[in-house]
Amino acid sequence: MPKEKKLNIRGQTTRHAPLGQVIQEDANRGKYATIRSRPGGSDKNNRDEEDFLDEKVSSKIFAMSREQQLEVEAEEQLDSRRKDPRSKKEDSEDEGQDEESVMNDEGMEDLVEHDAGYVSVNKNAAGLTEEEEAIVAAMMGDSKEERRTLADIILEKINEKENQDNGDENEEGEQLDELPQKVVEVYTDIGKILSRYTSGKLPKAFKVLPSLSNWEEVLYLTRPDLWTPQAMFSATRLFASNLNPKMAQRFYNLVLLDSVRADIMQNHKLNYHYFMALKKAVYKPAAFFKGILLPLAKENCTLREAAIIASVLQRVTIPREHSAVAIHILARMDYSGAASIFLKTLLNKKYSLPAPVIGTMVKHFAFFIDDKRVLPVLWHQCLLVFVERYKNEVKDEARDLLRQVMKQHFHPKITPEIRRELFGIQAFKEERSEINSMET
Repeated sequence: MPKEKKLNIRGQTTRHAPLGQVIQEDANRGKYATIRSRPGGSDKNNRDEEDFLDEKVSSKIFAMSREQQLEVEAEEQLDSRRKDPRSKKEDSEDEGQDEESVMNDEGMEDLVEHDAGYVSVNKNAAGLTEEEEAIVAAMMGDSKEERRTLADIILEKINEKENQDNGDENEEGEQLDELPQKVVEVYTDIGKILSRYTSGKLPKAFKVLPSLSNWEEVLYLTRPDLWTPQAMFSATRLFASNLNPKMAQRFYNLVLLDSVRADIMQNHKLNYHYFMALKKAVYKPAAFFKGILLPLAKENCTLREAAIIASVLQRVTIPREHSAVAIHILARMDYSGAASIFLKTLLNKKYSLPAPVIGTMVKHFAFFIDDKRVLPVLWHQCLLVFVERYKNEVKDEARDLLRQVMKQHFHPKITPEIRRELFGIQAFKEERSEINSMET
């Protein structure tokens, strides 16, 4: 075949570029992107095989690369902080502060305040003074029944074990179940570890407890009444994640609730790790309500205990169905100060409640029409919150019942606000004029 002829393109030369220009082009090749010539493009684009991007596009590319590098460094720093226990503590404190700011932004009254690793009742919260607590105690009567604590249950188990060793039989005439000696030794030693636990991983033998059929009996060997607050938080997180709602309810009621009440009774405030354990317990809402909140309302707990538990409800998200059932049950209970605090907190979360629950709340307040006792501020606050949130769902018959309730039980600062919500601004002005005339 004949040799292919060279095409002479006008404006091009076969000479090599100067050495300095070649070095400069090689140095710039890794810094700037090149534009490939498109087929059918203009003569200007086809004239140069390599055309570099302009300065603006290059600066944008560099800026994007810097942002990606910063994101990678931030992720690496976050991973390192997660591995550091000190940073975890700081993150949890920051998270708690963020939650508090959110609650304050929503306008909900915060019932507690943080004080050097403890959670105490806010002294400025209305309805939680000593005078109000005395009024609530007078309404509920003197109930001095001794509460069965976790320590009593454990001591009872120990006595049963001693009786078993002595050869005694129980009432049914059957010998009590006996755990292997090795299991008793292992979990007794784990109990000693948890009595001084502060941070770190839990023992592996303790992590398998939720999978045991007799986990409750084995758990008593570790003496939960002697656990540190940090150990209680880690154990609550373990059991809330691995137990079904019915079993988690048993753990909440027998172990967590008793430890929380004992700490409040001893220090008049709650350790922050117990407070975080309560927040973790809401991971199982049904177990939390049945194992902690409803038993507290039935046992006539103190206003301090109820306020701390209610502050947990303020800071977490709970499904509407579980909260509606809890409101329905609390409204049908005998009156207590704790029930008013719980009802006010749940109503303030602005759920879309079904009509039967609204009717139950109206009956709850209408029950006090013939009651001649002086009702505490907590009761009036609960009525005000109910009217503010659900006045559009209250029917005319229910409004008449609530009108009779307000005639029987009047509060100079709260009742006019309730009338304004239910019957408009005109009723509010008439109520204020009556108050002024009575004062003069």
